[in-house]
Amino acid sequence: MMLAAGLGKRMRPVTATTPKPLIEIGGKALIDHGLDKLQAAGIGQCVVNVHYLADLVEVHMAKREMPRIVISDERNSLLETGGGIRKALPLLGEEAFLLLNSDSTWIEGVTPNLEHLIHQWDEERMDILLLLSEIVASVGYDGRGDFDMAKDGKLSRRIERSVTPFAYAGAAILHPRIFADTPEGAFSLNLLFDRAIEAGRLHGVQMEGVWLHVGTPEAITEAERAILESAD
Repeated sequence: MMLAAGLGKRMRPVTATTPKPLIEIGGKALIDHGLDKLQAAGIGQCVVNVHYLADLVEVHMAKREMPRIVISDERNSLLETGGGIRKALPLLGEEAFLLLNSDSTWIEGVTPNLEHLIHQWDEERMDILLLLSEIVASVGYDGRGDFDMAKDGKLSRRIERSVTPFAYAGAAILHPRIFADTPEGAFSLNLLFDRAIEAGRLHGVQMEGVWLHVGTPEAITEAERAILESAD
């Protein structure tokens, strides 16, 4: 699944007329950077949720042949990250699935990161597996990190007012069972992250390469510069 329904408020004024997933980085829409990675990983179908400027996203998605796109329509109500996935569960099936944020991409290292994520997934030990970037190996991110990671890959939240090395890089594997007993309507994925931490079933894997967090207009320039430098 690709999350593409957000309002992109931090991206204004760019998102006044262009939905955030269609902002171009290196001559390619953000959402296509992610979909190309899914295609390279052998994923044949992707559910894309839409809300803000949804018609533009749908028209753009119609141009793709692979992966095959299935639209989850949230025009009537923005459901946030968790609620959007919950609504789309009938389209996703009963097995674990990949999740990508449309505003998050990366310059690959030696091993493609989705391949790395899939290889590390263990349904017996995990409910959620997150792709994490070291914040020193990122572009456009100015936060303090999100999680601490133990040697066995288990994650815990960053302690308030502290700094941790790892930030969630916008790609994950989730099992649908974690949506049992979730509320109807809008809610954040953070609810599920916290539940999985409490159960000892939130794990992480460190990405290879450079994470491009495209969250502000300034970050567009930074990401394009990083892509150009990586091609030299």
